[in-house]
Amino acid sequence: MIEVKFHDIGEGMNEGEIIHYFVNVGDEVKVDQPLVELQTDKMVAEIPSPASGKVNAIHFEAGEVVTVGTNIIEIDDGKKVSQEKTNEPVPNKYNRVLAAPFTRKIARDNDVDIEQITGTGPGGRVTEKDVFTAIEGDVEPIAEKAAAPESDIIPYIGMRKQIGDKLTESITTIPHVTHFDEADLTNVMEFRKELKQKGESISVVAFFLKALTIALKEHRIFNARLNEEENVILLAKRYHIGLATNTNKGLVAPVLRDVDKKTIREINTEMKALTKKAQDGKLTSDEMKHGTFTVSNVGPLGGTGATPIIIQPQTAIMAFHKTKKTPVVRDDDEIAIRQMMTMSLSFDHRVADGVMSVEFTNRFIELMEEPKKLLLELV
Repeated sequence: MIEVKFHDIGEGMNEGEIIHYFVNVGDEVKVDQPLVELQTDKMVAEIPSPASGKVNAIHFEAGEVVTVGTNIIEIDDGKKVSQEKTNEPVPNKYNRVLAAPFTRKIARDNDVDIEQITGTGPGGRVTEKDVFTAIEGDVEPIAEKAAAPESDIIPYIGMRKQIGDKLTESITTIPHVTHFDEADLTNVMEFRKELKQKGESISVVAFFLKALTIALKEHRIFNARLNEEENVILLAKRYHIGLATNTNKGLVAPVLRDVDKKTIREINTEMKALTKKAQDGKLTSDEMKHGTFTVSNVGPLGGTGATPIIIQPQTAIMAFHKTKKTPVVRDDDEIAIRQMMTMSLSFDHRVADGVMSVEFTNRFIELMEEPKKLLLELV
């Protein structure tokens, strides 16, 4: 009998949430066949079968949290087990109380035994509110019997839950301020048409990223992070831009590294490769690390504005919204139809001020009005 355990995936994680199984008890499996998918605080991981055989037992349900080293599945490989091994006691299951890794972390940080808390969430899941109630020393909550639901239920687990936990932590710990502005993309759009006629197809986002890194170099406070323990602001010397990407499992942000050292063509090629890997679910954990600034391009979907949430420990995030033809009054009082795009910059008000955000976006807009200079790097 072979035990399939939740092994250390090298990310400093000691527990993970079971998302779903690819097999059932009694199924025949082959070597390296995916058995189960788990979600940690940093990534989604599949555990493959170490041998061929039959699934003899599955010890946990989807939604349960297990620690590293826990036996999740048993596979009968047809080999006889020694008497000594057979007589070994079967280890108890871990973490029978349902709770997300982030919720368990809150309990650990406050010396609360989460196994002693009665959960009020779906299926008895321990919620963050349950943990905070226990921390405050209130009476242990008792789950009320709920009436039969009149709604369809979507499990709030896995990547969606992890994203929710991180966004909640960000919005509740960072004083967000969002600055809105408009950029005239007429010249960029016309220049892209010229390039396309010559067989060169470059995404407008590649121009955004090039202009952003130039602006970030001049306004480094937005390419920084706040170290509250040492009371210092750390200005990053490298420019790693996260690309917020929508996938069928939720939002991820693969990181394009050293954007300032790349040409627009290189940015365009690498950006497309990263977003495709994200949509195909093939990103590695390393490809989602060390971002210093994040962008979100929601323009193709429509919408005129939003207030994006900062990805900790970064200081800022910029969202690009719909570009549309708009009548604009020029300096000579003439009215012209221009392709205008709304953008929104959310920043940490502990680190930067409103004046800084205006100066930063002004520089970005100025750069976007001279796309040929960006391509030739004459700015």
